[in-house]
Amino acid sequence: MPEGHTLHRLAKLHRTRYAGAPVRVRSPQGRFAAGAALVDGQVLTRAEAYGKHLLHHYESGLTVHVHLGLYGVFTEVPLPMGEPTGQVRMRMAGAAGFGTDLRGPTACEVLDRAEVAALADRLGPDPLRRGADPARALERIHRSRRPIGALLMDQRVVAGIGNIYRAELLFRHGVSPFRPGAELGAEEWAAMWADLVALMRVGVRVGKIVVIRPDDDHGAPAYGPNRPRTYVYRRQGEPCRICATPIAHAVLEARNLFWCPGCQPG
Repeated sequence: MPEGHTLHRLAKLHRTRYAGAPVRVRSPQGRFAAGAALVDGQVLTRAEAYGKHLLHHYESGLTVHVHLGLYGVFTEVPLPMGEPTGQVRMRMAGAAGFGTDLRGPTACEVLDRAEVAALADRLGPDPLRRGADPARALERIHRSRRPIGALLMDQRVVAGIGNIYRAELLFRHGVSPFRPGAELGAEEWAAMWADLVALMRVGVRVGKIVVIRPDDDHGAPAYGPNRPRTYVYRRQGEPCRICATPIAHAVLEARNLFWCPGCQPG
């Protein structure tokens, strides 16, 4: 599933290509036909991301909300666009010579202002949004005995973190993923939040999750082609890049978890 930096990159791209002018919106697949008709031909005033949610705001006050989920993807193409291929949930065409097709999202729906506000209220602070308050996340963390590795994946605690950022952030700060949230220190969380903001900003800039420090960026290759190296993510059984302890793997709340028992004791 795309992590928060991907949605912020999409929001920036869509602001550049579509905002400030009327946008043609339709649903070749038909599943979003009624929603598309509500915003078709309106001016897209802005696009923004909140965690893993993409929001297209229109002049009428309506908003198209997209959650890509596991399989959703936008395909950006220049105009004129050819005939749709595959199951295109939403097709947008702008005035600046670009169009985009959305396939396979978990959610593609039209929300009013109250519904957008309710969505934001359900989410924790997004490290990539200006003014995000890490104290809100810490308050929820300190109220819980759930493992910090589970809490970081809870979008109600922090919006935008996925499996890679979760695993790598905990490693970089030597925190066991199984430590209860209530036992995480305030200073530890302040350092983790600052690091997370910096890492995710790099992700927005380069379009990849870069988490390994330059001095450690050598040795065993990355877990996949064209992927930057990681410390623990998808490296189970391989030696830790720092202490050589085999990287461990478990399933925590139905998600794969990776950590180094040597660098993250507990």
